[in-house]
Amino acid sequence: MKSSRPRTSTLIIQISAIIGLLDSIYLAYVKIAKTPIYCTPGLGHCDVVNASRWSILFGIPLGFYGVAGFGLIFLLAAFGLHQRANHPYIDLILFGFSLAGFLFSLYLTSIEIFVLKTVCQWCLLSAMMMSVIFITTIIRLVVKSPSTTASGGK
Repeated sequence: MKSSRPRTSTLIIQISAIIGLLDSIYLAYVKIAKTPIYCTPGLGHCDVVNASRWSILFGIPLGFYGVAGFGLIFLLAAFGLHQRANHPYIDLILFGFSLAGFLFSLYLTSIEIFVLKTVCQWCLLSAMMMSVIFITTIIRLVVKSPSTTASGGK
């Protein structure tokens, strides 16, 4: 009987990636269109974060990196759902990308808190989605590990 865990974890990863993707599209649009960013009053100052020097990396607004990262993670999760048997390394690749995204989000959030002294709710949403993806990939690897070891022999 097939376990529903890979499907459930893939669904969690994909939903989080879609939310992160939409969030990143909005952040990229606001930056390139130079339109005011909407931020719920009392929940930080998105305009300060968006205008800071940390909102661009190598001349590219961070929102575009988010679009690429969340899009890639979504596609890897979809590919992995159907190809895990043929490509067992897909979970490790997914873990690697989510680790990189998580660490980068952690760095940017610390810049918001400790340097800019304010936060952007859109940036925090992106960081939360990447955290959910990262934790889910860890759980997938941990849950998969004992069964792989048991079935793989010595």
